[in-house]
Amino acid sequence: MDIGFIGLGHMGRAMATNLLRAGHQVRVWNRSPGPAQDLTTAGAVAVATAADAFAGDAVITMLADDAALEQTLAGLLDKAPKGLLHINMATISVALAKALTDTHAASGLGYIAAPVFGRTEVAVAAQLNILAAGDPALIEKAMPLFEAMGQKVWRLGPEPYRANVVKLAGNYMIAASVQTIAEAIALGQGNGVDPHDLMEVLTGTLFGGRIHTGYGKLIADKAFEPAAFKLTLGAKDVRLTMQAAEAVNVPMPIASLLRDGFIDAIAHGDGGLDWTALSKVTFRRAGQDH
Repeated sequence: MDIGFIGLGHMGRAMATNLLRAGHQVRVWNRSPGPAQDLTTAGAVAVATAADAFAGDAVITMLADDAALEQTLAGLLDKAPKGLLHINMATISVALAKALTDTHAASGLGYIAAPVFGRTEVAVAAQLNILAAGDPALIEKAMPLFEAMGQKVWRLGPEPYRANVVKLAGNYMIAASVQTIAEAIALGQGNGVDPHDLMEVLTGTLFGGRIHTGYGKLIADKAFEPAAFKLTLGAKDVRLTMQAAEAVNVPMPIASLLRDGFIDAIAHGDGGLDWTALSKVTFRRAGQDH
């Protein structure tokens, strides 16, 4: 397929590379031009503007937040070729997802949401779990692209925003797990239990899932750099989760606690670290930040 790809952070760069490896023609654009130029060595075509990426069979966006996506799309939709499919694979607010569905329809464009579960190393290995929602015919059109980037596509219904709800719910649960892992490790450390011993027991008995095993090791190791997913992005996702919950009158008291923890971490200069550095807040409060 002939596609455009907008947004070449760590995740986007890996995803675009896998599309190239699968034989797709990929035009790339990034707000800072360096990553786009880097991908030309893998066969991508770097284009001068985001509008140049809005052509061909489909365009994928993988931008950091609502503001970046809205800024990039400003003035583009009415000028894009009718029938073009836009696949938004970024984590955005439910409210924006609903608005984009309407604006694309008014412009004669297809729109589906397809955020992903998986850190950078998972994206590099083309093993992402892709959460797809929108017109089933459009999802079918996108399947060759999804198959190049992921291991499984989870179909979540005809309304694109549903995929964004599931993505936010998943990231909220990861953040809550980071918090509870940190508290458990702090409890152990306060009583002389080595954090690696604690996590080996807990993940070998009660909590053997990939979140507890993978994130538990990162927290026990205090391996917060390099950031596979920045703490500021985790803070953004918790904020979006709370907005989506408030819109449907769902209380989420743990989300409020997490929000305050992220704010604490950012205030202490940890925003650029991996979001597992949320655990530093717990360790600091427990007097274990040495």
